[in-house]
Amino acid sequence: MNVAEFLLVTSAVVPDREAVIFEGRRITFAQLNERANRLANGLAAMGVGKGDRIATVQVNCNELAEAAFAAAKLDAVYVPMNFRAKADEIQFMINDAEPKAVLIGKRYYEMMESIQKDLKSKPMYLALEGPYKNWVEYEKLLVGASPDDLFPSATDEDLVVLMFTAGTTGTPKGVMLTHNSFSSYIVNNVEPVDPGTEEKNILTVPMYHIAGLQAVMAGVYGGRTLVVQRQFDPEEWMNLVKAEKVDRAMMVPTMLKQLIEHPKFNAQALQSLKVITYGAAPMPLEVIKRAIRLFPTTRFINAFGQTETASTITMLPPDAHDIPATLPPEEQERRFKRLGSIGRPLQDVEVRIVDEVGNEVSVGQQGEIVARGQRLMKGYWKREAATKETIRGGWLYTGDLGYRDDEGYIYLSGRSKDFIKRGGEMVAPEEVEQTLMSHPAVDEAAIIGVPDADWGERVRAIAVRKPGASKLTDAQLEAELIEYCRQRLSSFKKPESVVFVKELPRNPMGKVLKRVLREQFSQPVVAKG
Repeated sequence: MNVAEFLLVTSAVVPDREAVIFEGRRITFAQLNERANRLANGLAAMGVGKGDRIATVQVNCNELAEAAFAAAKLDAVYVPMNFRAKADEIQFMINDAEPKAVLIGKRYYEMMESIQKDLKSKPMYLALEGPYKNWVEYEKLLVGASPDDLFPSATDEDLVVLMFTAGTTGTPKGVMLTHNSFSSYIVNNVEPVDPGTEEKNILTVPMYHIAGLQAVMAGVYGGRTLVVQRQFDPEEWMNLVKAEKVDRAMMVPTMLKQLIEHPKFNAQALQSLKVITYGAAPMPLEVIKRAIRLFPTTRFINAFGQTETASTITMLPPDAHDIPATLPPEEQERRFKRLGSIGRPLQDVEVRIVDEVGNEVSVGQQGEIVARGQRLMKGYWKREAATKETIRGGWLYTGDLGYRDDEGYIYLSGRSKDFIKRGGEMVAPEEVEQTLMSHPAVDEAAIIGVPDADWGERVRAIAVRKPGASKLTDAQLEAELIEYCRQRLSSFKKPESVVFVKELPRNPMGKVLKRVLREQFSQPVVAKG
């Protein structure tokens, strides 16, 4: 199914329903389709056609959704770029993707102008928020363009989105996603538009991220109204949910944590929320447990995936988050443990856990998570070697390690590059991190391996203290945390040193930047027993 059909069909079924609410603007599905048509026709008149790339550098707004669908209507390729990236990173991505046109938000005008001389190609620039020099004004382009529908000819396997990875471990790579990458997931997991069913979905996750763009596609296919927030702000988020009576939300763990810890948090004012989906980074158990208590009538979903898998491949459904106090203690404990899982595979993908040579491992045994299905990426843009390393024998190797229990639930152990090998024993960072974060004095924690001549690597914890939770000195708390882990984990897994910091470095989606931590805290460990 062509991505352009999502909007075409929904605009025909519920033309007058609001598609996007953004900072006072209310755009119906008919209007959204017309604006996407005008953009597509306007770009076509400027020479943009099949296979050309259309890039964006802007925070969340209705124009990004319009650009995504306009690209599909043109048989072009949408390239949403990380608006938090620095000038040299944007320069790298533009030189790599070589877009024919770049749509730019006002706060990035000067930055984009500063790198023009260093660009290999000479794209056309569209100013999204008012005039700038000789750039094309977005709204003027739309006013002068035809509102007529275009009829794309792309097949399901043709490229429609080029999305750059976050670059947490090095240079960003362009992930090639096809029409099938979106339609396979959406058609199999989202209810299509229904004139009798109305829902509102607050969109805070950035649209340059696969979770944000899939939320747009799923929202349009399902006829849901998207309440768009430029960037996450917990107080504004609460005000929007309350005012618009929002039904659904997608959040990363850091957003949910900021929300429930905000001084103005009021669960009663957010009772319209029926579903909160979370993902993109590991969820601390204490945070999701607290959220479940604070939102007793809200259903939670843990969605696990990555850019290369076109979003979710496994899901922990709402019923797995139900832990009634009336259950026997042993059953409660079993369900609480399951909250630490990423659920089971969705129906449109196959997921296995394999060893180093690609053989599937047994229940409880650790291995790498691999996936196969129609919606996985075609490969990395201009990166043949990286593509061959990631896609082997038709399976996509995610780089995530985990194991499966006897009921098919998958538990993450960490990234393969982050695993620690201490004296021949493998240490899963996530297991130690979750243990540390269960201590009442620890707000956040990350585990890294530090090179060691005797053991190969030693285990170091980087921790953030919970304000006011402990009066111990750093040295005293370090000793207490090491002992706390020793009592709960195999001895070789316990941290051998703890470094306290004010905050952990994270990328915009909340993933801890282990590379940065290793650069900052790689000095030798002195064992604490």
